[in-house]
Amino acid sequence: MVSTSFTPIASLVGGALIGLAAVLLMWATGRIAGVSGIAAGLFPPYEDRQFPGRVAFVAGLVAAPLLVRFVTGSLPAQTIEASPAILIVGGLLTGFGSVWGSGCTSGHGVCGLSRLSARSLVATITFMAAGMATVLVMRHWN
Repeated sequence: MVSTSFTPIASLVGGALIGLAAVLLMWATGRIAGVSGIAAGLFPPYEDRQFPGRVAFVAGLVAAPLLVRFVTGSLPAQTIEASPAILIVGGLLTGFGSVWGSGCTSGHGVCGLSRLSARSLVATITFMAAGMATVLVMRHWN
């Protein structure tokens, strides 16, 4: 059985920071904070002049845990029970799903739902259903 720590304050602060970052990116650039789309724009063919902003966004994703470690002195404990092969397959499937679904959980779930996009609602329901099905299979039928 896997136990999960309930952290309502940290979750609320984290969610608020994600929402604030999405609003600030939309305000400053007119762009949606979809991580898969931002990261994909780092690879050729380059479609816009937002390359420096894309690099800064992805660098911020990498720097955030380093900042947490600097401020608190440690990182939250993590346990990954999956094998490297499962992690690789899961990463590839996630990347394929982001391309096939024209976006990821941040683009559809955070930004799309807040804009009342019907397409994002369908995408988010699909993400959640697939995630639940995966957990069911991996924890109970594996």
